[in-house]
Amino acid sequence: MVLVAVFFISIILIEVPEMLKERRFKELRIFSILTFLGLILWIFYVLRISIFNPAKIIEYIVKDTLHISYK
Repeated sequence: MVLVAVFFISIILIEVPEMLKERRFKELRIFSILTFLGLILWIFYVLRISIFNPAKIIEYIVKDTLHISYK
């Protein structure tokens, strides 16, 4: 658990200063969003909180809406 936290912190400390120095604010915004989502998913995994499975929506669209059968 601590190893993953160190991993997130080290990636942030390596990437963010360079992005700020080069004034890549759009890339920094996307990096922050994806890092935050990854951190939240990791916290949910550690706390054993079930997360939404997007495959269920895709299955519903393919089977029920488009009436496509796959095997």
